[in-house]
Amino acid sequence: MLPPGRRILAWLLLIIYSAVLIYWMFLGFGRTVQTEGPLRYNLEPLRTMRLYFDMNNGVSYSGRLVNLLGNVAVFVPFGILLPLVSAGYRSLLRLTLVSVLCIMLLELMQMLLRVGSLDIDDLLLNLLGVWIGYALLRLVRG
Repeated sequence: MLPPGRRILAWLLLIIYSAVLIYWMFLGFGRTVQTEGPLRYNLEPLRTMRLYFDMNNGVSYSGRLVNLLGNVAVFVPFGILLPLVSAGYRSLLRLTLVSVLCIMLLELMQMLLRVGSLDIDDLLLNLLGVWIGYALLRLVRG
């Protein structure tokens, strides 16, 4: 268990990072609302990831890295901070379940607000980031 001062700091970091993430997902990176056309979604696992590994599809190398590694890296802090702020998230199963629900809610909101798409591959990459953060925390804390 963290001392009270460090636990408060972890909560503060979690709140600030969550706000930054919401900004990135809904407003940042030049996002615009797409009012025309159907809602965009992908429910086929690995479909988008396969697209990024196809070197002949015209997507820039930096675009591939930002999408693949960015979707992982951006969720690493949650795998570290959530178990620090609440003992309930020290269980990998509970952390996974809560993370999947939160990520799905964010993905669904992106699609419904038309500032992005709901992509099962984003969920998988984000969850990998949570697990990496969790593993790093476990390594450091022993």
